[in-house]
Amino acid sequence: LNHDMTLPEFKFIWYMEYSHRMWGRAVGLAYILPAAYFWRRGWLSRPLKGCVLALCGLVCFQGLLGWYMVKSGLEEKPDSYDIPRVSQYRLAAHLGSALVLYSASLWTGLSLLLPPHKLPETKQLLRLRHYAHGTTALIFLTALSGAFVAGLDAGLVYNSFPKMGERWIPDDVLAFSPVLRNIFENPTTVQFDHRILGIASVTAVTALYLFSRKIPLPRRTRMAVTSLLAVACTQ
Repeated sequence: LNHDMTLPEFKFIWYMEYSHRMWGRAVGLAYILPAAYFWRRGWLSRPLKGCVLALCGLVCFQGLLGWYMVKSGLEEKPDSYDIPRVSQYRLAAHLGSALVLYSASLWTGLSLLLPPHKLPETKQLLRLRHYAHGTTALIFLTALSGAFVAGLDAGLVYNSFPKMGERWIPDDVLAFSPVLRNIFENPTTVQFDHRILGIASVTAVTALYLFSRKIPLPRRTRMAVTSLLAVACTQ
């Protein structure tokens, strides 16, 4: 399929992959080596040791998942005449585990640096917390749907917004059978779902911000919610 590829073009792809692997290994060493040192010095409490082991396991799992993902792009597919690409399922799993690893690392670090505020457990505060957790899950789902868009090159199907071509809902959104396949393998449906999830995420973040304005919150929490809204709008 790429018989006319020049050597510089191949080198560009090769170095992109090579640098990604080296960067991933550097991240693993930057985490595991200091963690082993802190453990040996006795600077970790028992609960923190559990967190460290879990995060170390996630680092190793992330690397293995990356190899498993790339492997799918090198397999011969005799029934396919499309450009070689990795499995969108494995790409989504690789991205999802990376997000979990990053979020867990950030959460652990901030928990050590910033002691939690002692706030009265009011009904409004509990609602805010539950809504924040729901918004987090929605954002995570939106990111995973983005991996399916990338894996299927679904972003190339329609380039207009808010409509997809001349329609709000494309004709081929349920073209595959069984219907469930469309969600994960139909480029049109994958792009459509990603748009809906993206809009829903921005709406949820905006609603979270507006709801937080009605509750007396510490300055740090207000800054976090405001930053979340700013990042969502930028995204």
